[in-house]
Amino acid sequence: MNTLLLPQTDPATLPAAVDIINAGGVVAFPTDTIYGIGVMADSTKAIDRLYQIKGRSFDKPIPVMIGRMDQLGLIVGLVPQAARRLAEMFWPGPLTLVLPKKPDLPVNLTPLPTVGIRIPNHEFTLALLCRCGPLAVTSANLSGRSEALNALEVMDQLGGCLELIVDGGNSPGGIASTVVDLSGSRPRILRKGPITEKMIEQALKDPVA
Repeated sequence: MNTLLLPQTDPATLPAAVDIINAGGVVAFPTDTIYGIGVMADSTKAIDRLYQIKGRSFDKPIPVMIGRMDQLGLIVGLVPQAARRLAEMFWPGPLTLVLPKKPDLPVNLTPLPTVGIRIPNHEFTLALLCRCGPLAVTSANLSGRSEALNALEVMDQLGGCLELIVDGGNSPGGIASTVVDLSGSRPRILRKGPITEKMIEQALKDPVA
């Protein structure tokens, strides 16, 4: 497969990315943390390609990115007040919230009753998400290899395996998002990241486990 490499500043890049994703293809793009690869979140076949491209174990869930809050209901059911407070405080931004998933999501998106979801703080990616709807997104690297921080690193690891890499320069964050599980009775940090435990506690006014 010939992998296209297009700059995010080219006006033709966004429509090209939208067309590829809507056709079931895979696109790599910058975010506010690291580079990711994404497909339609409601496509079992496209999600399978993410696992195959990365060499990722099928028992590892794939998170979802959305472009605006009104897309949240497409992925999760009941949204607890704690999730709304954290979303208001930190979205768009490097915070992934783990919430109970809707039962009609593809089985291969996550083997768990929950799904991780966030709104990234990146202009191009937000535009892509708003145009395409929720995307299943994972880091743009081979499993076990270093996370890609620019388009050339994505090309080095995944070139020839996906349709398009959007070049947005070096990723501004370089650290994967903080992951907070809100599916239980108390918030629980599953992965530390740019949003610290103290910041989350302040937003919720209640200690997290």
